[in-house]
Amino acid sequence: MRRSVGETIGAIRLPAVDGMDFGLDRIAGKRFMLSFFRFAACPFCNLRIHELVSRFDEFGDNFTIVALFDSSPANLRRHAQRHHSPFPILADEHNVYYREYGIERSLTGTIKGAAIHMPSVLNALFVKGYWPTSFGGKLTTMPANFLVDEQRIIRVAHYGTDEGDHLPFERVKAFSWGKQV
Repeated sequence: MRRSVGETIGAIRLPAVDGMDFGLDRIAGKRFMLSFFRFAACPFCNLRIHELVSRFDEFGDNFTIVALFDSSPANLRRHAQRHHSPFPILADEHNVYYREYGIERSLTGTIKGAAIHMPSVLNALFVKGYWPTSFGGKLTTMPANFLVDEQRIIRVAHYGTDEGDHLPFERVKAFSWGKQV
């Protein structure tokens, strides 16, 4: 079932790309974006992680990101370690939180995303080298982003309609600095 604005985020505990278990208690008192990605080798997802990592300093000290992938820990390490992320990247191999948050799957959204975001696909593949060399996860998983305040209350719930549909960076940045979005 989809999560809505005003709902409280419960506990999340999953293995991180660094091999450690991560729980939300590590970021208590911070605003954050809970971001659900597709499979670990997804070109769109890796391009988005690259953008978030390279612009992370723009968010300020009271904000972070918690990124979940539909992937095994081993497959996630294989594809995500190269980002050297300052925020946790987690493997939800059994889709526990994907089900809890009503993350959707859509073949139409997968095809639509590839067509609409073709320049991004080409950039991800040929410029950044994010080739989908393994599909350890569901190919049709759609992304979702939740902006969560210091009390763990969802302030924005965004369910992607295609494989490249994430909250715009500037909207996330505005939230990170305490602005209403």
